[in-house]
Amino acid sequence: MRIAASLCALLICLAATFPAGAQLPAGKSWSEQKCERYGKAWTETLARRGSRGLSAGFLADHAAFLAAGCTEAGNVCPRSTEEFEIANIMVLAAMNAGMASTFPPFACRK
Repeated sequence: MRIAASLCALLICLAATFPAGAQLPAGKSWSEQKCERYGKAWTETLARRGSRGLSAGFLADHAAFLAAGCTEAGNVCPRSTEEFEIANIMVLAAMNAGMASTFPPFACRK
């Protein structure tokens, strides 16, 4: 019974997160909408935290992801503590905006 009550509470919280009948702006695909939301969150996060501790390569790779319309495979590799912190913030921001945790471009492929 406790599991059912917890699941019900979780579903209510999730339902409250997304407006009923929410629609995309006319002419915008979901991919474009996600990229806009993510780009806005990135800009706001940098404005609040600054870029101290973020390498030029990290910032350039992230800028390339945004410039490509967020369609390129993620290749932004966080290395410093600050880069990991901002990557974690962006994953949470993406999830809060209705995207999967796999949307952000953070990956270390080498």
